[in-house]
Amino acid sequence: MLTKRILLVDDADTILMIEQMILNQEGYSLITARNGKQAVEKAVAQKPDLILMDILMPEVDGFEACRQIRQHEATRAIPIIMVTTRSEQKNMEAGFHSGCNDYVTKPIDRLELISKIRNFLGE
Repeated sequence: MLTKRILLVDDADTILMIEQMILNQEGYSLITARNGKQAVEKAVAQKPDLILMDILMPEVDGFEACRQIRQHEATRAIPIIMVTTRSEQKNMEAGFHSGCNDYVTKPIDRLELISKIRNFLGE
């Protein structure tokens, strides 16, 4: 069975490190991006199986990156889970409106994250 590839997008080293620790234990192959612009470029070039995306980032935020990823035929169907401190209803609505599939709030709950990832990857 092929290893599933996950694109981690966050401008915070700590969050990337936490996500990497959790997902490495699960055997996923990981790609990282530091902002929304890199996220779109890497998603189009590498076509990951799933994307974990922060909202507040420099250059291009997570909402705009999500919209751009949805505009490309090759990346339109990739599940995107927003990982954010912004759990307010208006931010969740903006995320779904921009094309994300689900939300996980920081601090990250390992079991919740793994459960949502497995659900979207059909594992």
